[in-house]
Amino acid sequence: MTMTSEAGTRSSRRLRLNKVPEVTVWFWVIKILCTTVGESFADWINMKLGVGLVDTAWIFTAVFVVVLAVQLRLKRYVPFPYWLTVVVVSVTGTLYTDILTDQLNVPLWISSAVFSVLLAVVFGVWWLRERTLSIHSVTTLSRESFYWLTVLVTFALGTATGDWTLDLTGWSPGVSVLLPLGLIAAITALWKFGANPVLSFWLAYILTRPLGANIGDWLASPKVAQNPGDPTGLALGTFTTSLIFLALILATVVYLTATRSDVTETYEATHQPQVGTDPRRERTALVGFGLLAAATAVLLVWAHSRPHVGPAPETDATSTVQLAPGQAVKNFPAAKVSALRALASTSLKDAKAGDAKGAHAAAQSLRDLWDADQSSLQPLDDTGWTAVDAQMDKVLKTFGIDHPNPPLPAAQQEAELTTLLADLR
Repeated sequence: MTMTSEAGTRSSRRLRLNKVPEVTVWFWVIKILCTTVGESFADWINMKLGVGLVDTAWIFTAVFVVVLAVQLRLKRYVPFPYWLTVVVVSVTGTLYTDILTDQLNVPLWISSAVFSVLLAVVFGVWWLRERTLSIHSVTTLSRESFYWLTVLVTFALGTATGDWTLDLTGWSPGVSVLLPLGLIAAITALWKFGANPVLSFWLAYILTRPLGANIGDWLASPKVAQNPGDPTGLALGTFTTSLIFLALILATVVYLTATRSDVTETYEATHQPQVGTDPRRERTALVGFGLLAAATAVLLVWAHSRPHVGPAPETDATSTVQLAPGQAVKNFPAAKVSALRALASTSLKDAKAGDAKGAHAAAQSLRDLWDADQSSLQPLDDTGWTAVDAQMDKVLKTFGIDHPNPPLPAAQQEAELTTLLADLR
């Protein structure tokens, strides 16, 4: 989708150069690449490296602040810092939604509704202050600030709605790619017909998030599901997927830097601007958007009603297997067991010292590391892994992690952690 509208309001001479790229086919290609990285890279750091969801979010929030500060200081659009900011925003927005879902147990439909309202508020304030939502007029610090806030919210919203769609339908990531892809194609057709270009742009922009995320999940997920309802794909893994797409982003940015084909001023000098709009076609296209939304809702309701296997729910992993202390982990690598034991010891120490926040944080990191190691530990000794997992779940329940209950008294936390440490010795 290439947007060259607002001919009546866009002038070839600007007091300040536009800070965002022209919306050409390259814009959409690199945007989808960025959203895929946002999904796979966040998962790799959080799960595979065992950094933890909250810590990863803090890290990328700090990185976002730095790269955004650099971007805001520039006087014109420069491909590398602009798209680096988009990549970081993609990861950060994904993490914020994941924290609501996985950490705070907020239902996805609530997250989707909250981010939808927040996006409407941002758009409303942006319009009231600037009287335009077009990215072709991002020529002031105020407008650019609104732009990046909108981008952040769209990534969080796209993550929530995309994950909610998967929960509703039970579709695999490969099949799920087709829905946002089809919607983007329909929006493009309506834009070609004469739909409002600004509305068309932001609708397509939101949909690129679930599209890129589904592509990332499809590439990274194992070919065979470990549990019923788990996603399946090409088994490239999150690290390999991230490297591939980061390399593609870098290659595209180098090309755009060399050609300047997406610089608004360069584009305008070589393309005839679209003159005027047809109000009647805009109204007709608006009806088309409504029908498209209704058809999507009907499709999701139908898919939800069909028999399908969703992700395995979190359950009390109480195991009937009883093993002697230390027997459950005898077949696991000593280094991995030691790392788990260190986090459990830290949590126990903090709980005994009355540091509830520290004990909770350590238990949370313990959970993240245990989940990240599942794929490597469980095949070594399924019985031992199940026994430890059952005790791990009891520990998490005392902290209210992955369970709806509030944190239990410190004495119960200490008791379950002591039992877990016995299993890990």
